[in-house]
Amino acid sequence: MAKQGEGKAVYKRAWFWGAVVVLLYALAGFVGLPWWLERTLPKQTSQYMGWQTSVENVSVNPFAMTLEVTGLAAQDANDEPVVAFDRFYVDLGFWRLLTGVLAFDTIELVEPNIRLDLLEDYNINFARDWQTHNPAVATEAPVDEAAVEPSAPPKLYLGRFSIAGGELLFRDFSSAQPESFSISPLDLELNDLATYSREGGNTSYTLDGALGGETTFSWEGSLNVVPLHSKGHLRIGNVDSETIAHFVRGVLPYNLADGAFSVESDYELAGGERFSMVTSNGTLGIKSLAVAVSGDSGEPELSIGDISVDGVSSSLVEQFASVGTVSVDGLQLSAVKAADGQLNWLAPLAGSGEGEAQEPAETAGTDGGFRWSVDEIKLSNSQVQWRDEQLDTPANLALQGIELTIGKLSQQLEEPVPYELAAALAGGGNLHARGQATLVPFTLETGLSASAVALAQFEPYVQSATNLAIRDGSLTVDGNLDLDGQKDPMTGTFSGNGELKTLDLGLVGDEEPLLGWQTLQLAPIEYNLAPARLEIGTVTLATPRINVTRSADGQENVTQIAKASDQPESQAGGDAADAGMIFRIGELVLQDGGLSYTDRSISPTFVTRMHELNGTVAGLSNIAPQQGSVAIQGRVGELGRVDFSGSLGAIGGEDTTRLKLDLTQLSLPTLSPYSGRYLGYNLDSGKLKLDLTYEIAGSHLKADNLVILDQLELGEEVDSEDAVNAPIELGLALLRDRDGIIEVDLPVEGNLDDPEFRVGRIVTRAFVNLLVKAAASPFSMLGSVAELAGLSGEELGTVYFDPGSPALDGDEAQKLDVLAQALKDRSNLLLNVRGAVSQELDGLALKQQRLARRIGLADDLSTEQRLERLEQAYRRDNGNEALEVLRGEQGGDPQTWEIALLKALTADITLPPEALGNLAVARGQWLQRQLLDQYEIPSGQLFLRDPQLNASNNDDRQVAVEFTLDVR
Repeated sequence: MAKQGEGKAVYKRAWFWGAVVVLLYALAGFVGLPWWLERTLPKQTSQYMGWQTSVENVSVNPFAMTLEVTGLAAQDANDEPVVAFDRFYVDLGFWRLLTGVLAFDTIELVEPNIRLDLLEDYNINFARDWQTHNPAVATEAPVDEAAVEPSAPPKLYLGRFSIAGGELLFRDFSSAQPESFSISPLDLELNDLATYSREGGNTSYTLDGALGGETTFSWEGSLNVVPLHSKGHLRIGNVDSETIAHFVRGVLPYNLADGAFSVESDYELAGGERFSMVTSNGTLGIKSLAVAVSGDSGEPELSIGDISVDGVSSSLVEQFASVGTVSVDGLQLSAVKAADGQLNWLAPLAGSGEGEAQEPAETAGTDGGFRWSVDEIKLSNSQVQWRDEQLDTPANLALQGIELTIGKLSQQLEEPVPYELAAALAGGGNLHARGQATLVPFTLETGLSASAVALAQFEPYVQSATNLAIRDGSLTVDGNLDLDGQKDPMTGTFSGNGELKTLDLGLVGDEEPLLGWQTLQLAPIEYNLAPARLEIGTVTLATPRINVTRSADGQENVTQIAKASDQPESQAGGDAADAGMIFRIGELVLQDGGLSYTDRSISPTFVTRMHELNGTVAGLSNIAPQQGSVAIQGRVGELGRVDFSGSLGAIGGEDTTRLKLDLTQLSLPTLSPYSGRYLGYNLDSGKLKLDLTYEIAGSHLKADNLVILDQLELGEEVDSEDAVNAPIELGLALLRDRDGIIEVDLPVEGNLDDPEFRVGRIVTRAFVNLLVKAAASPFSMLGSVAELAGLSGEELGTVYFDPGSPALDGDEAQKLDVLAQALKDRSNLLLNVRGAVSQELDGLALKQQRLARRIGLADDLSTEQRLERLEQAYRRDNGNEALEVLRGEQGGDPQTWEIALLKALTADITLPPEALGNLAVARGQWLQRQLLDQYEIPSGQLFLRDPQLNASNNDDRQVAVEFTLDVR
C-alpha cells in the first residue's frame, strides 16, 4: 500500500494543489494585487476625480491581510496638489470577517497632506471634482423613500486608526478676501471603534494639531457608536485674531485687529430617542483683544488685556447654560460722536436692519424655557473715552480706573442683581455707585456718590448753549437713587445732598471774572421723577461774587451769557410750572455775598460794588398758595447800607410778591460819571437814600421809588452831548427843602413781560425829566407849599394888580406869604421882581383917575351920585342933546351907562409919557418892600428888575406881574 501511494504523481497529491493555491494566492497578493493597484489607482482617480495621481509603491501581504501604500501624490486639473501621503497602512482583521464584521485591526496614515478648498459657491473641491467627472444619471422612477425601511448600519470595527504628522491645508474662497489655513502637525489616535453594540467595548480617541504654529488644539475622550455616546475633553488654544476674523467677517461689522482666543471644556453626549449633550468645567480666555470700528482705524477703538470666563456648563436636554465668573481686565473703549451726530460704533451697523422685522423673543421665565445664569461679572483696570465732535469745541471725557462688579444674572430677570462701580474721571473727580437692579421690570436701587468732579471738563457742553468759560469748580453729590419702570412713565426718587465748590465762570475770550462762589451747599435734596418735584431743605451760598460789566458799546456782559437760538420763542421751553415741575426751597442762606458793577460806556468809568451781603430767603416755590420771605442786608461802597426785605408769592403764578429795598448813606460823588453825562455836572457832595417798594402780581409790577438826596451839591461843569439843556442848578434848588434835602417819589407801573419795560431806565428818565420840568416851570415845584394855602404851584409865579393900582389887594397878597415861605425854605433860590403895566388896562385906569380928580368922583359915592356927576361933566363938555344921543345908544343899564360915560369923557385925556412907567416901577417897589419888610425875606434873595410895559391880563381884567426864580 505504501509503495502504491508512493507511485502517485505529485500534481495528484492534495498538498500539491494546496501549495499551488497558496502560491497563486501569494503571487496574486504579493505581486499581482500591488501591480494592479499601482496602475488602477491613477486611472480611477483620473476617471472619477480628474486627478493626476502617482504612487511610489504598493505592497500587500495576503497572509497578514495588510496593505501598504507609500508615496502617493495627487494633483487636480489645475496641477495643484490635492492629496498626498508618505505611507498608508491597513491591517484587516480576518477572523472578525467570519462573524460578519468588517474589521480593521490597524489603519495608519503617515504624514498625509490634504488640501481642502471652500469654493465661492460654498462647494468643496472634492465634491466639485466628483460632480464634474460623474454627471448624475436620470432614474426611471422616483423612489418612495418613506416606503423604504431604513436598514441597519453595516458592522464595522476599527481596532486602531492613527494619523501621524499630517497636514491639512484649508483654503477659503467663499469670501471677498481668500484665506488659507494650515493645520500641521495633525495627529489622530482612535482605538477600539465599533458601529454595533457590544459588551465592555469603549472607544478612546485623541486628536492633536497646530494651526499656524501658535494655535494648538487637542481632543481626547471615549466614543461608542451604538448606542451613540461620547465623553471627553476639548481644548483649542491661542487661536489668533486673523483666523477668527476670517470666519466672523460676514457677521461682525467691526475689524478684529488682534487677540488670542482659547476655549476648553469637558463634554458628554448621547444619542437615542432624544439627543443629549452636556458640557462642564468650560473656560474661555481671550488675550490682547483689539477691535477697530473699521479697517482704516489707526488705533483700535476697543482693546482688552485679558478676558477669562470659567465655570461654563450647559445641558441640551435640561435647556440650561451657566457661567461662573466673567473677568475683564484692562478694557480700553473709545466712543466718538461725529460732527453729523453719528456714533462711531453704530456707523458700521447702518443698513444692517434691512429685511423683515423679527418677532421679539419671549422672555424666559422660571416655569419653563431656556435657563441661563452668570455667577459674577468683574471689570477691572479699565477706561472708557468719549469724544463729542458735534460740539463747536470737541469734548473729551475719560472714565478711568473702572472697577465694576455685577452679581448673579439669570433668566429670572425679575430677580435683583447686585452691582458696585468705582471709577475716576480723567479731568478730575471720582464716582462710586453701589446697589441692585432688576431688568424686567426695570428697577434700580443705588447709593450714588460723585466727589470733587471738576466742571471744566464739561465746558464744551456748557458752551454749546452759552458763552461761558469754566475756569474752576468742582461738584460733589452723595445720595440714593431709586427708579421703577413697572409703569409708564417711569417713577423714581433721588435723595441726598450736593455741593458745588470754588466756582469761577467767565465769558469766553474775556479774562475778567463773571460769576463765582466759594461753596454752594444743597441739603437735603429730594427729587421725584414722575410727577416731577424738587424739594431742597437749605441752600447755603457762601461768598458769591457777581461782576456785571457794561462795555463801551452799551452791552452788558450778563446779556452775552446765552447764545442766540434759532428756535422760535413759541417753541422754547416754558417755566417750571408750564412743564409740570414742582419745586420748593425751604431756605436760601446768603453768606458774605458781593456784586460789582462797572460801566465803561461812560467816561470816566463808573464802578461800584455791593458787599457783605448776608441774609435769608425762605419759602421759595412755584405752587400756590405760598408765602415766602426775604431778608438780606449788606453794604454799598464804603459807607452805604442796603436792606432788602419782603414777602414772596408763588413763582410764576398770580400770587402777590411785595418787596422793599432801603438804601442809605450812599455817597453821591460816586455817581458823578452819570451826573456829568446826563446833567452836565459832577457831584461834589451829598448822600443818596432809596426807599423802594415793589408789588408784583404775575407779570404786573407796581413800584414806588422814593429817592432822597441829602445835601446834594453840584461840582464842576462837564461838557457832555447827552446833558439836558436846562438850568439843572435851579431845578435842584427848587427840589431842595430848607434842610438841604431833595425828596422825590417816582412811581412806576408796567408789564415785566414787555421787553421795553426796564424799571431802572424808567426811574432814571423820570428823575431827569423832573429836573428839566423844575427848571422850565420852577414855580410848579413849589406845589407842596402852595397847596397848604389852597393854591397851585403855577399860581405863585404871578400876582395880579387892579388896573391903575400900585398895590395888591388882600387875596393876591396872600401869594406873597406862600412865596416868602418857599424862599425861606430854599436859601439858594433868588426871586426876581419885575413891575409891569398894561397899556390898555392901566392907561384907561390912569385916565379915569385924572377924570375922577377933576370932577370929584370919589370912591365912596353911590352909583346914582357917580352917574349924576359923570352926566354933568359930559353935558358941560358936549351939550344936553349929545348926552341924550349917547344915552339912547347905550340902553338903560346903570353899569353899562357908567362905562360908556367914562370912555367918552376920557377919550380926550392925555397921560404924561412917564405915567405908565412910574406905575410899573411903583408896583415892583411895592412888592420888594412888602417881601423885605413884612415877610422878612433876606435882601440877598430878592432882586428888582427893569419894569415891563406890555403885561398881560386875566379874565377879570387884572394886570399880571410875573416873578422869576434863579439860583445862586
